[in-house]
Amino acid sequence: MYQVFNMTRRADPSSVWWFALAFVVPVVLGVLLALLLPGQNWLAIILWIVAGVLLGVLLFLIVLGRLAERAAYSQIEGQPGAVGAVLSNSLRRQWRSSEMPVAVHGRSQAAVYRAVGTPGVVLITEGQRGNLSRQVDEERRKVQRIVPNVPVHVVHVGTGKDGDGDDAVTLHKLPRAMNKFKKALNRNEVLAVANRLDSLTQSPASAIPKGMDPMRARAGRPR
Repeated sequence: MYQVFNMTRRADPSSVWWFALAFVVPVVLGVLLALLLPGQNWLAIILWIVAGVLLGVLLFLIVLGRLAERAAYSQIEGQPGAVGAVLSNSLRRQWRSSEMPVAVHGRSQAAVYRAVGTPGVVLITEGQRGNLSRQVDEERRKVQRIVPNVPVHVVHVGTGKDGDGDDAVTLHKLPRAMNKFKKALNRNEVLAVANRLDSLTQSPASAIPKGMDPMRARAGRPR
């Protein structure tokens, strides 16, 4: 936990204020309730303070987990295989996906990934989207041919630079963007569609590394 805290602090110095706020606010609230509520005995006062401390620790751990994940993804953002790390580590159980891409642009290593969930099929692009227009169109036609009644969505992951466009999402916001689509399938249908696509399509061999575990990413050393 201490190592995760240090990694997050180095990657995002402002996170220290969020950690302090998450812990201090519940503790102060518990102390105020203990002192201001009428008819309190010593046992009740102690319990209120202990409850505030425990709630502060819980909120601190929640905030630490969220910010540590964001900091870890910031270390691999823009690298080939980063989307695969998100798909294999951060999606809920309702999603079926692979950390390996289904299509790759050989020269630039830009890639297309596929995930199946309650919104239908989501194609996620990584890298220069201009290099992937043909691959995305081919993958969309392939999916529509195999499961014609299932919606197909496209999400582009970028850093907001190099012409990514206003609709590009950053790496740590990818799961949220995928869950915003309207629900179209139930759990059994998700499983059936994923199995059908996996059995009739094969991921291409590519030079892109397997998805990296973002929680093992190390922040760069300060210069």
